[in-house]
Amino acid sequence: MQVQLGDYIIDVEIEYKNNKNLYARFNDDLKLHITCNRLFTNNQILKFIREKEKQLLKMYERALKEHDNNNFYYYLGDKYIIVYDETIKKVFIDDNMIFVKDKKMLDKFTKEKIITVFQERLDKCALTFDNLPKYYLKVRRMKTRWGVNNRGNNTITLNTELIKKDVSLIDYVCVHELCHFLEANHSDRFWYQVSLRYPNYKRARKMLREV
Repeated sequence: MQVQLGDYIIDVEIEYKNNKNLYARFNDDLKLHITCNRLFTNNQILKFIREKEKQLLKMYERALKEHDNNNFYYYLGDKYIIVYDETIKKVFIDDNMIFVKDKKMLDKFTKEKIITVFQERLDKCALTFDNLPKYYLKVRRMKTRWGVNNRGNNTITLNTELIKKDVSLIDYVCVHELCHFLEANHSDRFWYQVSLRYPNYKRARKMLREV
């Protein structure tokens, strides 16, 4: 059986048990697994799916994202297939694949690259400014912002998710946050300073919103 949820065509697998109610879930195979009593007919199951379509669609998209994260690695704008091999001593990339021993090794590699790449890009972008204060880099995952400038302690915090983006987009966020040392808010003067150092800032902003 197949059903449509939003723009997706989903395979459905039904498992009959002595359940009183009907339960739905998505597994790693991205199929919709229905567990229910044998008394439920296919029409009743389809009616349940139609009534819960919005909820099921959200569940599917979460499962899809999790599946993607488990099988692919995004680094500096490129997408790599993750290959796990217990004999690997050091992470390496070959063509469209990244080879690692395990997830722990991959996470360590990512953390190291985040610090190295972000500091490098921030310092390079800073060369386009005069008389910047001595600044400090912090990194953390943020849900709603790509970067934050704390003028109180001269700290720029960058979202760790930026490591997945192209270097040009990392540069835009660096320029954006460095410009806040010149202008605290997003006034016309602020965007003028950004445009001097990153003329295509509007395109970069649009691309960062497309997540």
